[in-house]
Amino acid sequence: MSTDLPQSKEAAVKLAGSDFSNDRRKHDMNSALLDYWHKIKAGELGALPAILGLMALVVLFTALKPDTFLSKGNVANLATQALPITILAMGLVFVLLLGEIDLSAGVASGVCAAVMAKLMVDSGQSWYVAVLSAVAIGVVIGTVIGWLVAFLRIPSFVVTLAFFLGLQGITLWLIGDSGTVPVRDDVVVALANKNMPIWLGWVLAIACVVAYSAILLLRWRRQHVRNLHSKPLGFVIAQCAVVGLALLLSTYVLSLDRAPSPLITLGGIPWGVLLVGALLVICTFVLGRTGYGRHIYAVGGNAEAARRAGINVTRIRISVFMIASALAAVSGIVAASRLSSVATNSGGGNTLLYAVGAAVIGGTSLFGGRGKARDAVLGGLVIALIENGLGLLGTKAYLSYLITGVVLLFAASIDALARRRRSSAGR
Repeated sequence: MSTDLPQSKEAAVKLAGSDFSNDRRKHDMNSALLDYWHKIKAGELGALPAILGLMALVVLFTALKPDTFLSKGNVANLATQALPITILAMGLVFVLLLGEIDLSAGVASGVCAAVMAKLMVDSGQSWYVAVLSAVAIGVVIGTVIGWLVAFLRIPSFVVTLAFFLGLQGITLWLIGDSGTVPVRDDVVVALANKNMPIWLGWVLAIACVVAYSAILLLRWRRQHVRNLHSKPLGFVIAQCAVVGLALLLSTYVLSLDRAPSPLITLGGIPWGVLLVGALLVICTFVLGRTGYGRHIYAVGGNAEAARRAGINVTRIRISVFMIASALAAVSGIVAASRLSSVATNSGGGNTLLYAVGAAVIGGTSLFGGRGKARDAVLGGLVIALIENGLGLLGTKAYLSYLITGVVLLFAASIDALARRRRSSAGR
């Protein structure tokens, strides 16, 4: 018998325990940063390109328009400008995670908004009945699309293209010759045009910082106690500090008085921002903390393997289209609130393209299996920054389209290159 082996079980346990302890001690801040760098080289970019893009755009437009771009009024305008696209992109993230596409999401938002407006104006329904009916219509549209894709196996591109054309006709039929339907309900209009009390904004911001920090720290402690691989405590604290600082700084800026006249006071976080925050928390929880979310990633990564593992792939496919259309309805309601009306072209034009672009720019892969709800928020901010900054510079319309198209193509190229890099690295 070799003398290199431990002489007793106790010695073996002691040796193994010391090895694990050494591994954990070695996992300090430097090793964590080195691990992150290796992930980046392997194509695991996550939201890094979107964050760097946001920083670059802020620096660029601040340098070009220092007096107006970061003014209090323009920051609040950016927040509301990004709302409809961000919500629509959040729904599309679910579809893109399966490697599918929904070309009808934009016009579906217009149809649902038209239903809401007609119920309030023509039928005199209360706002909550109209809003719930609009969301229900969105769920029905998504169910039909999902059924055609999942059961009849028609490519989602073809199905949603057909719905893209047909739903525009339904919007024209609903609104009629008037061209627009006004939205005058105080609750609906307040969603994108009114602000919450300043004290409430601070309470919610502090509560979010405390909750976020508590979740990360408790997760780290649970992993540490169980001798599981975990991030260094300093890294976790830094992550809490960065997110907390961003939330508190945004709350401070939006709480400043931005009224153009000293006779009135205008400050506070728009109610629509609270809605996006709530949807972000819900979608993040569903995708990251539930079995349903894990099934979505599994189907998006390899549908056949997921089917053999016992996952109901058909049900997953139908459900993601239902979620996308339901959030499209919410997006249409917010857009109607912002404009105080619904027009025949609501949800048309570049709405869908911007939403898909927001999801991809934020980090969601077009090939399926990779993406998070936060990608929609980051990408929506990038799209809003580009549109807002170019508008302040007085850029001609054709240049705005060209620049936005180049940014989207750049994001898609990064996604494709990262996917190739992950494949070569065996990830």
